[in-house]
Amino acid sequence: MTEAIWIFFAFTLGLLARGAGLPPLVGYLVAGFTLHGVSDELGMDTESSEILEHLAHLGVLLLLFTVGLKLKFRSILRPEVIGGGLIHFAITCLIFMPGLYLLLDIGSQEALLLAIALSFSSTVLAAKVLESKQELRAFHGRVAIGILIVQDLIALVVMSVTSGNTPSGFAVLVFALPLLRPLLFRLMDASGHDELLVLLGLMLALAIGGMGFEVVGLSSELGALLMGALLAKHPRAVELSNSLWSVKEVFLVGFFLQIGMSGLPDDHALLFAVIAALLMPLKGILFFVLLLVFRLRSRSSFLSSLLLANYSEFGLILASVALPQWLVPLAVTVALSFVLSAPINRLAHPLYARLARYIDPLESSKRHPDEQPVSLGDTRVLVIGMGRTGTAAYEELRQTESRLMGLDSDPARLKGHREAGRNVFFADAEDYNFWQHLDMPGLEAVILCLHDIEGKKIAARRLRERGFDGFIAAHTLHEDEVAQIRDAGADDAYLTMSETGVALAGHVNHHLNSGSRTPLPESLG
Repeated sequence: MTEAIWIFFAFTLGLLARGAGLPPLVGYLVAGFTLHGVSDELGMDTESSEILEHLAHLGVLLLLFTVGLKLKFRSILRPEVIGGGLIHFAITCLIFMPGLYLLLDIGSQEALLLAIALSFSSTVLAAKVLESKQELRAFHGRVAIGILIVQDLIALVVMSVTSGNTPSGFAVLVFALPLLRPLLFRLMDASGHDELLVLLGLMLALAIGGMGFEVVGLSSELGALLMGALLAKHPRAVELSNSLWSVKEVFLVGFFLQIGMSGLPDDHALLFAVIAALLMPLKGILFFVLLLVFRLRSRSSFLSSLLLANYSEFGLILASVALPQWLVPLAVTVALSFVLSAPINRLAHPLYARLARYIDPLESSKRHPDEQPVSLGDTRVLVIGMGRTGTAAYEELRQTESRLMGLDSDPARLKGHREAGRNVFFADAEDYNFWQHLDMPGLEAVILCLHDIEGKKIAARRLRERGFDGFIAAHTLHEDEVAQIRDAGADDAYLTMSETGVALAGHVNHHLNSGSRTPLPESLG
């Protein structure tokens, strides 16, 4: 009966929040506060609260596991991501801690932890905003998500330090986790695309990562994140994350309900939330300035900063571990920041258009290497994705085609291609802004050799939207992805393994029919 009441309140108020243009989790927090106010009348007991607490913990573990699935160090180990995230964190704590210490009359450690909780920005809100605008893979989206992952890692370190757990001697086994990656990859491949894949994710996040790390005295949150990170390089990591999305979201409803049910906000909590909300512009301005320092364009800096100018659910997770007395004020603060940030981010592009003439002059004259404009000029054939397959295609075409260009989003890879004399430039084919400004007057054919199927689909779709009517070919490892790539606009998609077999057979035929084959000895003939 109690669970039915939770679901009713969460759905009703979540739906009302969505109708008002706000993230549903604002409604879930309000539902929790409402349930706290009427808990006696509804007869909610201690056992039901313990169930909700357990569901909330599972939601947090799944959230961290899915963050780990996106933890690709190549996208994080960049100056603007690490530098921007760490410098902003340090400056925010240096500013917030003394103010909180003096104004709230609390201890220095408590003030520091509270400042840390307020320094984080919302991963959930940013991901939802970027997803709704199809900008998760845009340059400003990748920068924002990278900074958020840096913040999430900081939060985990702080939680591990403040939890007070003493690791056992078996905790050193954590360093051997990378040895499990081949086994985990095989399990991913064997799990298919249905419920077994979901169960694998739940087992790794909750059983091995969560419970396993607790057994050796380590943080279960850290375990869930690391198990996700071990799978981040698997081609189906995105599919696993998408499969767990609904399960994670349902459990996270319990987390926000639990926060609301921990107590109603009083006048002090409301005042704290309002003052913190007034500081949100300063938080965004600091991000904007730092990203400009790292040579991002004003547009990318502005859009990333808007995404990060809010407070985070990770602040609530930290508070649940280290600052339980501040959980309600922080919950109201996070909810209010979402109320303000969500509609502003929906208007981010029109806002930039209005402010461009004021903020564009602030750009560095030396652009970030990831934002160099690319002109295709008289290029006739374009290879997108210069990994092993793309390089092989490029080399084959180079024998007969002079108007050839390759594109890749890995700056480190570009250096090797240019040293080898290949005409390769930086461009992120999954970035909407790249296609929006692309000039391709002589282009006749495109080969998509991107590793990620989503990248292939985005590139094919954007090319067709720009009016390109030439030939688009792609390769894929999985037969069920062929139709998806064709539906996105490609003329054809070839199975990599099948084409490899055809090429091998062609080599054998050439060898057999060339007339230069050395005959086998008679004794072996």
